[in-house]
Amino acid sequence: MMSQETKRFIGDLNLAELSQEMEALGEPVYRARQIFKWLYQKGISDWSEATDLPLSLREKLNRRFIIRPFELETCYESRDGTRKFVFRLRDDNFIETVLIPSGERRTLCLSTQVGCKFGCVFCASGLPGFIRNLSPAEITGQILFVRHDLEFSLTNFVFMGMGEPLDNFPSLAKAIEIMNSPEGMGIAARRITVSTCGLVPGIKKLKELRLQINLSLSLHGPNNELRRRLVPLGRRYSLEEVLSACEEYAESSGRMITLEYVLLDGINNSSKEAAQLAKIAHRLKAKINLIPYSPVPGLPYQRPAREAVEAFRDWLKERGAKVTVRQSKGLDIRAACGQLAGHFLSPK
Repeated sequence: MMSQETKRFIGDLNLAELSQEMEALGEPVYRARQIFKWLYQKGISDWSEATDLPLSLREKLNRRFIIRPFELETCYESRDGTRKFVFRLRDDNFIETVLIPSGERRTLCLSTQVGCKFGCVFCASGLPGFIRNLSPAEITGQILFVRHDLEFSLTNFVFMGMGEPLDNFPSLAKAIEIMNSPEGMGIAARRITVSTCGLVPGIKKLKELRLQINLSLSLHGPNNELRRRLVPLGRRYSLEEVLSACEEYAESSGRMITLEYVLLDGINNSSKEAAQLAKIAHRLKAKINLIPYSPVPGLPYQRPAREAVEAFRDWLKERGAKVTVRQSKGLDIRAACGQLAGHFLSPK
């Protein structure tokens, strides 16, 4: 019998790969679609629940595959209804996933890496350093837990949790394939958003998927000098390279780019930066999402006063930019933008 260590995650296989696995096991190929239905539409956590599969096949699957790739370590609930889930992976690393309710929308913020290697200066996710990429099963497993174990109906899915999604492109692409597949989760591409701090090769790869996935660019600095200070990846790819890649993505996907802009008091929130940001938004025909900074213990940055946020918003509007101010949710449980750190900074 296989040990737990040699078993694989079933969620790391797409439908074509699972079909090949069925052939190798001497099973009819159509069994793969049945298994997909049980995994992604029924949300089973044990092979015994897949009742229309022959017992002999269930035993084979049980010997070879693990369904759930992690366990819930703890859950925090904010006063505003936001929930942060801390999952313990099988190698005892941690990731965090956030459920954000807002009216009729219930958005799940997904992690793609343990830690982050890009080190945006105001973000908690990079503080532990980069540890490893998540597998497709560990990415989709976050959705399965909230959808099926907790029975939450989800409307939107954003890859804005721990890590840089496009730095883990193979796992991200396979997870999106399973999410979008009618045999899998059946999630429309337009309900999926991928956020990037400007990994140009990854933006080009995302374009090649030819799906209408939303793309958000974590800009934070509207000129090269400031962006390089705040987003170290800006030293590798100039602002022009990043914006050109985003233009190509918008044109090919037909989706409007969102510019995510964390407001840091006294650093990137002057009228000069507002004028530069508005110019970029016009070039990309993008909308701007202003995010007042969510404090991280040990980091020196401050959240601007409400009046300063409103002034920056108004400067953008005066220049004809489409702009919204994100209502920070989950601040009291460190679940807001930039605060996820994989238990490293979780509330006690």
